[in-house]
This record gives sequence, C-alpha cells and structure tokens, in this order.
Amino acid sequence: MADPMNESYTKKGVPPLFKASKEARIAIVGQAPGRKAEESQLFWNDLSGDRLREWMGISRETFYETDYIAHLPMDFYYPGKAKSGDVPPRKGFAEKWHPQLLKEMPDLETIILIGNYAQKYYLGKRREKNLTETVRHFEQYLPEYLPLVHPSPLNYGWMKRNPWFEIEVLPTLRALVNKNL
Repeated sequence: MADPMNESYTKKGVPPLFKASKEARIAIVGQAPGRKAEESQLFWNDLSGDRLREWMGISRETFYETDYIAHLPMDFYYPGKAKSGDVPPRKGFAEKWHPQLLKEMPDLETIILIGNYAQKYYLGKRREKNLTETVRHFEQYLPEYLPLVHPSPLNYGWMKRNPWFEIEVLPTLRALVNKNL
C-alpha cells in the first residue's frame, strides 16, 4: 500500500486484493478484481467466480480457505469501468509485484492464466494467434501454465462455439486441482 503507484487507492483506504502463501501449489492469474470483489475483499466474488469454482470442481469454502491456491491478479486493485467491461490492469503492475510474490511460493506447480492479459504477460510470444487458439493448445503449456477463457457468463456464446473446452480442458483443470489440494 505504501507504493506510490497505489497512492490513490491507499488514500481511499482500499487494500490490495491478492493471496499468496508458501504452501501454494496453484496460482490463479486473472485480469484484476471487479467492483464487487474489491468491495467485499473477496477475489472472484461474483458469477464468474461461481463458474470458475464449478470448473475447478471445488467448493466456495475450499477456494477461499485453502493456502494451496494463490490469487495473483494482473492488478491488485479494481481499475474502474470502461465503455465495455472494466479498464485494463495498469501497465507495469504485474511486472513489479508478481516476480516478488512468485519467489515466495516454492511449491507452485501450475499458474492458471485466465484471459488475454494474463496469457500475454506469462506466455508472451509462445501464445497462439488468439485466446481461443491459445486455450485450444493448452497442453503445450502444461504443467507450468494452464490458459483458460474467462469464466464470465458473457462468454456463454464462446462456450457453445467451442465444445472442446468442456470436453478437453475442464477435466485437465479438475485433475490438476485435485492433485494439488
């Protein structure tokens, strides 16, 4: 909170929203907390989070209470509303904080990369031409990374157009979570 980059949030009394522990085996990297998450101080505290937990095959309690799952959004603060969706995470934020936190998690097995921002940062030039193709080729990034589409209910159409996701990717996600909890 003392970082000048976060001064406006600190002045408003808004704490950063992330979770990292030495016991973490899985890290979930998404875009940034939403408004509801920041207000409640619970990451993924919305319909997207409900769907993510369903995809992972775990309860809400396990998701929040275990130290085996870390939550490292690309920005630890809600960036605000844009014309469509939220404002992107701030440039330079993940570059500054993720390496420091990842060093503190020696047993980390897999980083789940949700959406374009996380995939671009972690996979860089290794990504495919778009998010769909990156997720479709998920096996080439395992075990270090598992790229996923955002679990937003707004992605219902994407899910219908890409039935392979539920058939191929979600069982791999569930097995990975089961193995590490």
